[in-house]
Amino acid sequence: MMTEQFVSANITPLDSLDTLSPFEVAKLQDRNEAGLYPLFRQCALAVLNCGSELDSTKQVLEKHKNFDIRVSQKHRGVQLELINAPASAFVDGEIIQGIREHLFSVLRDLLYVGDELDKCCDGLLEGEQITNMVFHILRHAKAIEPHVKPNLVVCWGGHSIGREEYIYTKQVGYELGLRGMSVCTGCGPGAMKGPMKGATIAHAKQRISDARYVGISEPGIIAAESPNPIVNELIIMPDIEKRLEAFVRLGHGIIVFPGGAGTAEEILYMLGILLHERNIACPFPLIFTGPAGSEAYFETVDRFIRSTLGERAASLYEIVVGDPYEVAVKMKAGLERVTVYRKATGESFHFNWQLYIPSEFQQPFEPTHENMAGLNLNHDQPDYLLAATLRKALSGIVAGNVKAPGIRAIEEFGPFELRGEPALVNELDVLLSSFVLQRRMKIDYEEYSPCYRLVQAEIA
Repeated sequence: MMTEQFVSANITPLDSLDTLSPFEVAKLQDRNEAGLYPLFRQCALAVLNCGSELDSTKQVLEKHKNFDIRVSQKHRGVQLELINAPASAFVDGEIIQGIREHLFSVLRDLLYVGDELDKCCDGLLEGEQITNMVFHILRHAKAIEPHVKPNLVVCWGGHSIGREEYIYTKQVGYELGLRGMSVCTGCGPGAMKGPMKGATIAHAKQRISDARYVGISEPGIIAAESPNPIVNELIIMPDIEKRLEAFVRLGHGIIVFPGGAGTAEEILYMLGILLHERNIACPFPLIFTGPAGSEAYFETVDRFIRSTLGERAASLYEIVVGDPYEVAVKMKAGLERVTVYRKATGESFHFNWQLYIPSEFQQPFEPTHENMAGLNLNHDQPDYLLAATLRKALSGIVAGNVKAPGIRAIEEFGPFELRGEPALVNELDVLLSSFVLQRRMKIDYEEYSPCYRLVQAEIA
């Protein structure tokens, strides 16, 4: 029986990132606002806190306020000194190997983004720069695998889901794995862990030794959604927009399970991109699915999409309820269409360069009270731009729910205000209220207080 809550230990990498320059070590130890230490500490704690039931960055940091991490450069290479780390990351005094790998993935990505990307991609337009930055980060993390036929399925869904829904995500992952597909998720618990867990059993049965379980996170969310232990490729993107772009550039198809505001944000991101006229011919299989009994959830989501973005948006996805086998079969057929298209157009299998992502989906959105109140929640704009605006609104709600800066802003200034035309605001209210009623906003749903207020603007 484990009684010790915290462990201190020295950790070295197994086979990568075994050297750092004195300059890099200094950056990681710089505790000033411009230094990397606060961010590195937060991300490292998230990795070590794997399995936690907390989904608030603020609560995680407060619970482990005595945790510290120090970096040193010894003759034998890099060493991390962990002080008061969560004991659950260790077995008999030794750090779990997967957690060790994740720690050094965090170190790799934080240093690379800071050191290299400021100098990359000169001479390109801003949107092209961002896409190339995403490519550089993924390639540096060795996530780019040329010459492998499209088989990476992105699974989105809530970290706060019920047991029945979690079991269903495992069943879908199992069917995907039997057909040789790998899984990419946001790397956290719930619907991000279930498909990976199911796929591992199927991959073992099929004797697939090179299966991928890719987890893509970002610093603002990782403490609220600590990487689950199945992830064998952890990648930390600089912000939520680049995280979302990494999903759609690296993945070949998407499955969406029930979720809350974060899942709705992901859906709006994908639909907004596919609605753009430059992407009409680009095949990208998109399937919404959940267990029997989840019909009401998808009816609410489907109604919201149809009433806000229109019927064309609704034609871009399929809804399959209670049938993991059918989901996998449809996804396999979709990946075959992707393969044919990319061969015909000369597109790479490993990175979707041809997919056009408008700048409104690439520019980082800071969810301040002013920015949230200034969102144009009206129908007087192209459908893809309305999707981008709604995506920002949902992103702000996620920040207010689980991200430390958003939580602090809500505590200081009260709920975010979202103002728009009555019909649209009413549909948004129905969607968000259903998430609250179904306990999808946070894991500690009993204490949930909405971080937003919806206001119907008068029509001139």
